[in-house]
Amino acid sequence: MTLVRRCFAVDLHGDPERIARYRAWHAAGAVPAAVSAAIRGDGVASLEIWLTGDRLFMIMEQDAEAAEDDAAKQARDAANPDVRAWDALMRSFQKPLPFAPEQTWVEMERIYAMSEQV
Repeated sequence: MTLVRRCFAVDLHGDPERIARYRAWHAAGAVPAAVSAAIRGDGVASLEIWLTGDRLFMIMEQDAEAAEDDAAKQARDAANPDVRAWDALMRSFQKPLPFAPEQTWVEMERIYAMSEQV
């Protein structure tokens, strides 16, 4: 299996109490098992979310074939009530990035790799 690294960003509403609740929902063991199973089922081998201020960065390693089939993932998510409920809950904490007002978790473009430098 070939893995690809994908990175995403989204903002949180800037209220410290809401950010604390978002963090609590992501503590070890807090994410519903069905949601973690769905993520793994999408070929995700590794996933981390990093926070600075009110901005989140998600870094994941995903099976390359699964990464290319976003339509299938969206269909699976739409058919999974646990994933739909989790997504709705998480969206209540998130706000779109200023340049992408209609979506959350915007995929980022890699523009630098030290391994490619001399």
